[in-house]
Amino acid sequence: MDTVVENKERRIPGVEGIWVFVGADMFFFSVLFVSFMMERGKALAVFESSRQLLNQDIGGINTLILLTSSWFVVLGMRAAKQGKFKKVHGYLFWGILCGLAFVASKAFEYQGKLSSGYTPISNDFFMFYYALTGLHLLHVIAGTIVLFIFYRRAKAGLIGGEGINNLEAGTIYWHMVDLLWIMLFPLLYLLR
Repeated sequence: MDTVVENKERRIPGVEGIWVFVGADMFFFSVLFVSFMMERGKALAVFESSRQLLNQDIGGINTLILLTSSWFVVLGMRAAKQGKFKKVHGYLFWGILCGLAFVASKAFEYQGKLSSGYTPISNDFFMFYYALTGLHLLHVIAGTIVLFIFYRRAKAGLIGGEGINNLEAGTIYWHMVDLLWIMLFPLLYLLR
């Protein structure tokens, strides 16, 4: 009895270079995380009293916002792979809205801290807080722009073929942004 085995070529998701970029970006943030922990070890009382000034509820809501955005982006990617291109832009729209909600929430949080006098020069904790969350926020803004570009392409019917690989790369980037926040949230808001 002959068995027919379908020869599916295995490939790494996305386009060339996205994984190098993600790896380099994660390495960069890892260095910042280690620096944070080293400085925290030198001034535990300052870091703990400053951490208590952060709003864990807002941090938790931001986590839910980003996880929800990833869910919509996954649904959009799945729809693209299934050839349901008309659904892609709808899912990406909701992912974009979540990205914008995160940006608005961070702006609200920053405004509250700054108006209370907690600036990047207040102490080492707040220097790290603004540096880490600010860099992450720039990643969210860039990711939201990427999602918007793919939203427009999907709405114009330009996602098929090689466009799916590009969308996949954008999706990988968006998930990296979420992963960074999943690491930042406990590090800054919860670690005692």
